[in-house]
Amino acid sequence: MKKRVILVVVVSLMWLGACSRGGSTAQSLSSVGQELTGSITLKGSDTMVNLGQAWAEEFMERYPKVSIAVTGGGSGTGISALINGTCDIAQASRPMKDKEKNALKEKGKEAVEFKCGIDAISVIVNPANPVNKVTIAQLSDIFTGKIKNWKELGGEDKEIIVLSRDRNSGTHMYFLEHVVRKGNEKGPEEYAPSVLMMPSTQAICDEVATNKYAVGYIGLGYLTPKQKALAVAQKEGAEFVKPSVESASSGTYPISRFLYLYTAGEPKGVVKEFTDFCLSGDGQKIVAKMDFVPLKVSE
Repeated sequence: MKKRVILVVVVSLMWLGACSRGGSTAQSLSSVGQELTGSITLKGSDTMVNLGQAWAEEFMERYPKVSIAVTGGGSGTGISALINGTCDIAQASRPMKDKEKNALKEKGKEAVEFKCGIDAISVIVNPANPVNKVTIAQLSDIFTGKIKNWKELGGEDKEIIVLSRDRNSGTHMYFLEHVVRKGNEKGPEEYAPSVLMMPSTQAICDEVATNKYAVGYIGLGYLTPKQKALAVAQKEGAEFVKPSVESASSGTYPISRFLYLYTAGEPKGVVKEFTDFCLSGDGQKIVAKMDFVPLKVSE
């Protein structure tokens, strides 16, 4: 599986100079003939940060005079940065909310959305945990605090340690609406007060790797042999399906969602070149390499 990469990519003195001026740097970009130059800032989804870095590394290999900075912090953090004009592209594992789009409109900009892949949200436990499968209803009961002990799921007589991403995370919101609320986005269910809100996807991975009785959820691209993904069934009596590129692509895995790139207005210059690359056949090959589901690309 993937190595854990540094969350910030900064690879040129040009970027350091841009940082000293503050704010987004896209407006200072130029393209001379076939020689693309400039700087791009991506910020947002922790689920997508490794994917963003992989795109950035390949793009900078092709265009050595372009520098790209990639940071995480959650989908909400990236969208806020886009609204505030401190990043060029927001990476998000959920759609922008109407209030976020309206906040951008108040700045004189329109949100432009690019679907760039599909993710299977993996429910993970420690490999030593004997539980192997769970239904959506059972997951809802775990995260709302109705199911508190692993023995209720066929496991050991031990308290369940429940982990969630924090509220800035797009995955947090998706899991709330589609799992905790069982697909009713406006349902009354909420995460139980006992649920531990973790600052990053990596924090959930690390805790589950060392805690036999923890359970959490992560993007498929973060899954390693140190965690075990549970098979999930939409309802009692339905087929239990493990998360994978194949099951997400076929629609048989019940917890899958689109991944997004957002720009403030139609992208131009090097930002447009980069978004075009992410959505191209070569960019989508990187999506697959990072264990997400690529979109079909017209040749």
